[in-house]
Amino acid sequence: MRRIDLPLPGLCLLEPRVFSDTRGCFFETWNEKVLRELGIEAHFVQENLSRSVRGVLRGLHYQLPHPQGKLVRVQAGRIFDVVVDLRRASATRGRWHGQVLDDGGTQLLWVPAGFAHGFLALSESAQVQYAVTDYYTPGAEYTIAWNDPALAIAWPLAQAGVSEPVVSAKDAQGVALGAAPLFD
Repeated sequence: MRRIDLPLPGLCLLEPRVFSDTRGCFFETWNEKVLRELGIEAHFVQENLSRSVRGVLRGLHYQLPHPQGKLVRVQAGRIFDVVVDLRRASATRGRWHGQVLDDGGTQLLWVPAGFAHGFLALSESAQVQYAVTDYYTPGAEYTIAWNDPALAIAWPLAQAGVSEPVVSAKDAQGVALGAAPLFD
């Protein structure tokens, strides 16, 4: 597996070694020992699957306390995945990174604890699988507004074929970055 560091410290893409032949292919989606060798200390306790139709935007979510590191992989379709650094002491606090992930590749996105996370479905449908390092805790979940002007996230809405994304009622109530609790 190869680690590709991204602009926000701790955030990275992982490219597994793929074994292909005429039958198809095989690759490990995660291996605790290999991740540790790549500098990622993660013990996954829960795995989630999300299915979305074109134009659905989920996020930007995080938990505090009970922060979750996430290992994100697209099983089907294509998404624009976004993370926002919410670590109070980070030099990149308040900055975001967007990454297209799709089922045509084998890349996984490692999102360490301390980030908000969300994505926009760019394809007709998208199926996203992610393993997390802490359990979902309903009373600890926060949502930052996907369209917060302070973040100015360049969501590729035209690529998704929409002028406005489809968001849940909860996500529509997301708060501005300036009002969001941060990680210490």
